[in-house]
Amino acid sequence: MPRQTTARIARLPGMQPPKREKFVSLAESRTVNAIKAIRVIAKLGNKAAYDYTEADVNKIARALTKEIEAMKARMLSTGSKETVDFNL
Repeated sequence: MPRQTTARIARLPGMQPPKREKFVSLAESRTVNAIKAIRVIAKLGNKAAYDYTEADVNKIARALTKEIEAMKARMLSTGSKETVDFNL
């Protein structure tokens, strides 16, 4: 039986979903979008189309890892928004 997502659950007009359902719905869609974005970055691995070094790859991976760690820290404690900085 297919899993029903929270987005498909019928609601009465004007009724807001509980916080947990809203979190799950947004977390699932945003995580899928983040994974897709990482896969788009991975397409830069085509050596026939792009010229890059191992240092470039490591710098990209460090930036993504740093942001994942920042996301974990923000979610586990209250904190301020950080700016997005990245340069090769």
